[in-house]
Amino acid sequence: MKRVYILLLFLSLVIVGKTQTISIKDQETGKAMELVSLMSENPKAFTTTNVNGQADISSFIGSEKIEIRSLGYKSIIKSYAELKLANFQIGMEIYNLNLDEVVVAGTRWRQSSDNIPSKIVTISPSEINLQNPQTAADLLAVSGKVFIQKSQQGGGSPMIRGFATNRLLYTVDGVRMNTAIFRGGNIQNVINLDPFVMENTEVLFGPGSVIYGSDAIGGVMSFQTLTPQFSLTDKPMVTGKAISRFSTASKEKTGHFDVNVGWKKWAFVTSFSAWDYDNLRQGSNGPEDYIKPYYVQRQDGIDKVITQDDPLLQIPSAYSQMNLMQKIRFKPNDKWEFQYGFHYSETTPYGRYDRHNRVKNGSPRYAEWNYGPQKWLMNNLNITHTSDNMFFNQMTIRLAQQSFEESRIDRAFNDIERNFNAEKVDAYSVNIDFVKWTNKKNTFYYGFEYVRNDVNSTGSITDIITEITIDGPARYPNSSWTSIAAYIEDVYKVSNNFSLQGALRYNQFILDADFTNNTSFYPFPFTNVNINQGALTGSIGGVYRPSGTWIINANLGTAFRSPNVDDIGKVFDSEPGAVVVPNPDLKAEYAYNFDLGVAKVISDIVKLDVTAYYTHLRNAMVRRDYQLNGLDSIMYEGEMSKVQALQNAAVANVYGVQFGLEVKLPSNFTFSTDLNFQKGDEEMDDGSTSPSRHAAPFFGVSRINYRFKKLNLEFYANYQGERTYDQLPVSEQSKDEIYAKDKNGNNYSPAWYTLNVKAIYDLENQFILSAGVENITDQRYRPYSSGISAPGRNFILSLRYMF
Repeated sequence: MKRVYILLLFLSLVIVGKTQTISIKDQETGKAMELVSLMSENPKAFTTTNVNGQADISSFIGSEKIEIRSLGYKSIIKSYAELKLANFQIGMEIYNLNLDEVVVAGTRWRQSSDNIPSKIVTISPSEINLQNPQTAADLLAVSGKVFIQKSQQGGGSPMIRGFATNRLLYTVDGVRMNTAIFRGGNIQNVINLDPFVMENTEVLFGPGSVIYGSDAIGGVMSFQTLTPQFSLTDKPMVTGKAISRFSTASKEKTGHFDVNVGWKKWAFVTSFSAWDYDNLRQGSNGPEDYIKPYYVQRQDGIDKVITQDDPLLQIPSAYSQMNLMQKIRFKPNDKWEFQYGFHYSETTPYGRYDRHNRVKNGSPRYAEWNYGPQKWLMNNLNITHTSDNMFFNQMTIRLAQQSFEESRIDRAFNDIERNFNAEKVDAYSVNIDFVKWTNKKNTFYYGFEYVRNDVNSTGSITDIITEITIDGPARYPNSSWTSIAAYIEDVYKVSNNFSLQGALRYNQFILDADFTNNTSFYPFPFTNVNINQGALTGSIGGVYRPSGTWIINANLGTAFRSPNVDDIGKVFDSEPGAVVVPNPDLKAEYAYNFDLGVAKVISDIVKLDVTAYYTHLRNAMVRRDYQLNGLDSIMYEGEMSKVQALQNAAVANVYGVQFGLEVKLPSNFTFSTDLNFQKGDEEMDDGSTSPSRHAAPFFGVSRINYRFKKLNLEFYANYQGERTYDQLPVSEQSKDEIYAKDKNGNNYSPAWYTLNVKAIYDLENQFILSAGVENITDQRYRPYSSGISAPGRNFILSLRYMF
């Protein structure tokens, strides 16, 4: 009899352990839905559907509440028993008025936005497919809440809530991408990322230092690349896609291919993308000041100014890029999972267009000003372990190694000396994150982080006649930057409609810089700089839902940015006649932020979403006049230049409102708009204030969308408000190469708009066709602070094959 009981117990375990697959489809088209999230609180379980719209939900057995969500579709809440009655077949209805979603950026763990007081926006893969962004910077702009500045076609520097560059943070698969040479000026590193492999993109607005550390003042941009998918049957699952795209404004030719091969415990994803862009053509209707109808070419040993056949072409702006990705996933059992990822990106050299616009004594200031190939490589290993013990329920270890290479080449007009600077950063990071559910109402998130950046910088000068190269000044000292941190966060569900969150982080940062590679070129009164300081940050906030159609969230948080190698050790020309030199006495800057958000769904037709925020920045690192060995001016690149340095010499304030509206119209039409108002000011050295450089003018997007069966059609308008001369930051007012001229001959940033249309259609036999026209009226415009005009009228055609 005892043996019979053991046999029956064994058979019951086999039955319970059997895989149960759910299938989810679009209710209207019957198309399988990928990346639908399923979440349960009791038992704790999470999964997403694969490309076939299927997921294994064996771990959800017995759940009374399974939340099924996909961006752009109406959320469904079912018990496991109800799913069983439906034969595990679910259809989802198109719906854009949801108040919650599953996000990762808040804590690095998947959780409902119900419990996160910070504003987080998700950019869905379907929206990316429709908009067809050329770069990851353009992908962020799809949100309608991130402003993008560009100094050249091969670029894109996000501005979020009045902050940019090294006051924003990038993560890729949970790994910090910011390096110790992220500068205060506009940066272009986001183009390293491939928009074709983005499984999920999120933007966290406001402070994120508690989880992510230094730099996360204005926001965090979280990119999650494709996750290798397992097979749910005994047969291997092979899926993938191939994409080709062409656009007219830059004669773009783009190709992409990825393939997923999955078994029950092993899965692989391989991806390759290539882009080729010719010189970018700007629009025909707009300020004449944006037209540079010439370029410089060296002929017979002389730099000559060549008149362009087409004055609307922006020469030089052409470049090419390629990206590779390989990911491996192994899940030996329900307790352990391993993911390895390899990423590589490389561009060709490309011109910095705004510098080619500079003029000196009636002639071009530069014959050459180019960025060399920009390279990024990342190896990362992600280990996840599930265990019900007293310390954690889940643990994730992220080990990452990254290598960044960039360079710049410049030569003055008819000068025979070419300056070359090259930088290489090797970055290493270890993140150990834990989550512990102490009871149904309380969840702890805690973890530890170690980051190290090794910076190697070299400089050389080449005589282009004799081709003799000698050592030149390096852009940075050879340096190391280290960050060591621990954090803890508690989310407490006071009731079914009210939750609180509080968090603390302590961060020690260490910087060692050796200036001996530059002391023979500049009279620095020091050869080494050492910084070893700490920073304590925290946040407290809450989310309240008076009903299923209301949500109110408030958050008070702090953030910091530690001095990095770019702050402490760079020598560069910030503007004609001024040179910035190192300051060894810098300290961290701190931000104090409060934001309040309200979202309301009215009659299941209208959704309003409003967030107001205020940020105070203390000890802001800003450029101020300085002295080097008692001198207020030195010779730099043959020109007597005023000495400046970054100093903790100012406070800054930024405040604004983000407004969103979505309206469900009859006959499958929807209307939506995103509007962004922000204003910032920073203290000047004389006590006066200047507008903040990275507080963009009013900007927004309005869309009318139509969906019917296999067609998705959208007409939309992008726009930006004017920034007059008096409203420009003092540091921007003299930049003739960037801005248009007003009636008084002063620089300003004009208002602009574009009208655009995009469409995507599912053809038979797994083909998807997408097409669009951007800037239909051929406007000539530049987004605020940009050094290159945006594309003129641009026809886009793309074909996608899914298998």
